Amino acid sequence: MNQIDLSGQHAVVTGGGQGLGYAMARRMAASGARVTLWDIDGPLARDAAASLGGGSIAVDVTDHAAVEAAMKASEDISGPVSIVVNSAGIAGPAAPLDAYDVAMWKAIIDVNLHGTFHVCRAAVPGMKARGYGRIVNIASIAGKEGNPNASAYSASKAAVIGLTKSLGKELAGYDIAVNAITPATAETRILEQLTPEFIEYMRGKIPRGRFLDVEEAAAMVAWLVSKENSFTTGAVFDLSGGRATY
Repeated sequence: MNQIDLSGQHAVVTGGGQGLGYAMARRMAASGARVTLWDIDGPLARDAAASLGGGSIAVDVTDHAAVEAAMKASEDISGPVSIVVNSAGIAGPAAPLDAYDVAMWKAIIDVNLHGTFHVCRAAVPGMKARGYGRIVNIASIAGKEGNPNASAYSASKAAVIGLTKSLGKELAGYDIAVNAITPATAETRILEQLTPEFIEYMRGKIPRGRFLDVEEAAAMVAWLVSKENSFTTGAVFDLSGGRATY
């Protein structure tokens, strides 16, 4: 494992109790960062954080006021937040758009897009004041390619890409890098929300013939949140195993 120097950094990882978020937090902790895990499942986040020697806060990222309070609490406990990874997200059920449950559509957009907005909005003022920060938003190959019967998820992740590009330009003069990754399906519990048929469809779209390993995503993110990433911002990094066409 390459060693990325994150000593002196404080990282907040949403959805950090499991899956991609936890793997990224673990890699950052191994690189010297203090980590605070945010997750809607408080006990899950607490146990995950304990294994990393970090802190945790139970927070619903769709609640703007709760996110602002969580940011203040995180900084009061562990110091200024210099790294944010927006990994909290939901996939939702597979269904054609004309039959998609309206409440579920709104819930997916609320978590994946509005949640990312809320967290960035809470983190950016402090980063601007200090003239430094690193933000990574977890989008998806679905945001670039679109997945059939997953219009809500695809739309939410496409919007995260747009948000990333816009915010990256806004903050380019502050030494704040804002980038996104677009992973293909990873071996995480999010697969439990999908049918076996849809899972096999997704696997079949990946030229490498397998799903993403969470450690592969963590390795890319560790560099993106480091001081070594001093130029690239507003960019989208592909983790699709060859699936992406652009």
